[in-house]
Amino acid sequence: MTTHPDQPSELSDNEHLRVLGYDDTFNRSMSLWANFALGFTYLSPLVGVYSLFALALTVGGPPSIWWLLIVGGGQLLVSLVFGEVVSQYPIHGGIYPWARRLWSRRYAWMAAWVYIWAMIVTITAVAQYGAGFAASLFGITLDATSGLLLALALLLIALVINFAGTTWLARVARIGLAAELIGVIGVGLYLLIFQRQQEFSVFFDTMGVEGDGSYLTAFVGAALAGLFLFYGFEACGDVAEEVASPARQVPRAMVLTILVGGVSALFSFAGYVMAAPNLEAIVAGEDADPIPGILSATLGDVGAKIFLVVAVTAFLSCVLSLQAAASRLLFSFARDGMLPGHRWLAKVSPKSKVPVNALIVACTIPAVISVLVWINPALLYPVTAFAVLGIYVAFQMVVLASLRQRFKGWRPAGPFSLGAFGMVVNILALAYGIFAMYLLATPGASGDFVTDWVVLIGLGIVLGTGAIYLFAARPDAKSTAPAGDAIAVADEINRRTGSIPTVRK
Repeated sequence: MTTHPDQPSELSDNEHLRVLGYDDTFNRSMSLWANFALGFTYLSPLVGVYSLFALALTVGGPPSIWWLLIVGGGQLLVSLVFGEVVSQYPIHGGIYPWARRLWSRRYAWMAAWVYIWAMIVTITAVAQYGAGFAASLFGITLDATSGLLLALALLLIALVINFAGTTWLARVARIGLAAELIGVIGVGLYLLIFQRQQEFSVFFDTMGVEGDGSYLTAFVGAALAGLFLFYGFEACGDVAEEVASPARQVPRAMVLTILVGGVSALFSFAGYVMAAPNLEAIVAGEDADPIPGILSATLGDVGAKIFLVVAVTAFLSCVLSLQAAASRLLFSFARDGMLPGHRWLAKVSPKSKVPVNALIVACTIPAVISVLVWINPALLYPVTAFAVLGIYVAFQMVVLASLRQRFKGWRPAGPFSLGAFGMVVNILALAYGIFAMYLLATPGASGDFVTDWVVLIGLGIVLGTGAIYLFAARPDAKSTAPAGDAIAVADEINRRTGSIPTVRK
């Protein structure tokens, strides 16, 4: 992670955008730390650990914690690849414009279509899970109706804050960051130091989850503990045009998100395991929601209530960050004329300088899905099951496109550079992504077709509908947005900065 030694100057933010074919129409009020806070609250280790703790222990036992290191390392490689891409292309939308500029409009359309729906259902799922915390905090009996109303409240509050502009988004993201750090690192350290009930050797004890089979099978089954957690860092790039010096700051923010998020998740997961008064019952599946019991036993009723305040703040901030990232992706997609109603979706408020109509969509569709879940609660799992695989597919489409350009001679021209290690990191990131997608897409073994294949069914529906629209409406043919120009743009940036590009093969 170095600055090009032969690059005597950098383009200003305005000039960099003009090279890429856009005008600077947003307020650049987001600092490095605010950008990091946005990505961190999207990644949300508190939400991820709470949601997956019981599942991970039931399937893989305490050693499932090692998936946090495995997946964190793999996603760090991906974030480094993204860092070089966004350093050359610091524009709104992240996955979509990166894939388009690295490959083609049609390729980018499919990547963005999968990613948009993955983000939409992720917003829905986070609001649904957050409703449970809000119900506990306010003493409301959680049922289908109260869950729906609280989920809608989270969505609407986040929308109002997003409407207020980037400054408020950054402010609340920083509050969410503080809540996350208190809720995961603070509580995790307290549990590890003062409430430890287990020995550290427990993380090497399978506690019999493998039964009569191989533990490797059980361990692989627990991979979700990490795979569901380590994404969200890409949101730092979704708002690049609202960040000061994004070509330099956004890559740093993405790497920080992975590193701090990983450490936070490790402290949190380890703390809950070490402080569990009856770990055997959790591993045996007898306690489906063990964290409230652990907190009550270790923090007392008042401490548990304070944690609920922190948790609800973290969930609200997570929904806020997701909405912001999704709206910028929709705006970027629409700005290039690639979506129905693109002129309406691409509208930016002259007062708040945010894409208001895209924000409305990023709130309304999750609200509609929440109503469908209220009608049939069984829909929540199949609706959200494809989300993580969809996000990994979209990620790897960018990683693959980046590697393709490198083989054609591309040398990223932004101020963030991996130098000679770029090709190696890119190849390793792609290998990790293929491995992760294999784990996510492998059908279950319950014997029920829908249950076992629901992840692939969900992804297949999204890919199928996207392909039908793409080939019927041909939005790629109607758009004049530049595509496949990575080498040409790098050459132009090098020319304007007076840099001497690396000699290509």
